[in-house]
Amino acid sequence: MSILASIRQNAMGLGLFAVLTAGVIAITQLVTAPRISENERQYQAKLLFDILPLANETMLNTPRSLAQFSDVALLGTDQDAEYFMDADTGDIILPVVAPDGYTESIRMLVGISRDGTVTGVRVVTHKETPGLGDRIELKKSPWILQFDGVSLFAPVEEQWAVAKDGGAFDQMSGATITPRAIVSAVHHSLLFYRNHQAALLGETE
Repeated sequence: MSILASIRQNAMGLGLFAVLTAGVIAITQLVTAPRISENERQYQAKLLFDILPLANETMLNTPRSLAQFSDVALLGTDQDAEYFMDADTGDIILPVVAPDGYTESIRMLVGISRDGTVTGVRVVTHKETPGLGDRIELKKSPWILQFDGVSLFAPVEEQWAVAKDGGAFDQMSGATITPRAIVSAVHHSLLFYRNHQAALLGETE
């Protein structure tokens, strides 16, 4: 067999292998997509109930659009984002993204009561450094619980920073960028709530 024929034959073999591999990957994604989606939904539900223990399935199944708010960028999200509200209490849960994490954006849920007090913060996804920045996860550390009960006025504006920057919030030993990102994102969510409380609760703004 000539060198040219051998190259052609090898190229065809590689091409066929690539096509078959792509097909297997596509089929696998198609088959597993519903399961992944359901797992993500269940995980989000767990976080929602962590933040608002008295919430119910109705709240989870009836998200509300943030499309009407022109300054939704304060939350780090886009116009397609949705939030949740407990119709009985007026408590809401906002999707919030901290764009300035150590490695990439940190996606969170921030619960806010009708009076503007944070009911809880939970991290949904992140890729922060294992053993350092990943302590923003509740299963790794109670650090995230320090936001429970805070508001725009407690602490005061000047104290919305980590301790290293003269603020009221603890940082993590060996990791400052990640806590800074979280503190800033939670603060922005409270500013957004203050600006649009009535509209978020379905009242006249």
